[in-house]
Amino acid sequence: MATVVQCLSSCANLNSKFKVLSLKGASSSPTSSFSARRGASATVCSSLSFSQSVSQCVAFSTGNMLVQNRPMRRQMVVCEAAPTKKADSAAKRARQAEKRRVYNKSKKSEARTRMKKVLEALDGLKKKAEAQPDEIVTVEKLIGEAYSAIDKAVKVRALHKNTGARRKSRLARRKKAVEIHHGWYVPATAAAAEEAVAMAA
Repeated sequence: MATVVQCLSSCANLNSKFKVLSLKGASSSPTSSFSARRGASATVCSSLSFSQSVSQCVAFSTGNMLVQNRPMRRQMVVCEAAPTKKADSAAKRARQAEKRRVYNKSKKSEARTRMKKVLEALDGLKKKAEAQPDEIVTVEKLIGEAYSAIDKAVKVRALHKNTGARRKSRLARRKKAVEIHHGWYVPATAAAAEEAVAMAA
């Protein structure tokens, strides 16, 4: 029966005693020849050179050497994805969206500015004690400019059409309230009521 010699903890201890270990059937070449045996975990060799960097468990038998590798620990590899560049179509869409955002913002800002001027003029006219009916003409010009700005914003879809109609209606109602306050305009229902009172008298 073959004599079996087992290594203790490291093959580095054998390096001081053996430079090259040759067994039965070994070739004259100093290089080691390996062949696969017992799967991936076992390697058969006829001659082996030891070095201090090798830490393996070795078992000797007649004519062959069986080298069994120690199981390796699991290692985790962390990969960081490189930043991806936007596609040409996506970059173009981003440029178009930014251009439209700036354009729509300017249209909505213009409409708000025109409305603010009209409301300030109407408030000043309402607070004026001795206001003349001719002074409403200046406000009507401002209202026309505000209507134009609102219509342009609706046309380019910066504002919804219902939003534009609601804002124009707000200006018209505010103007009518100022005219009623100064007596320049009498509602139809109030005029009919006055006529009925006059006829009854």
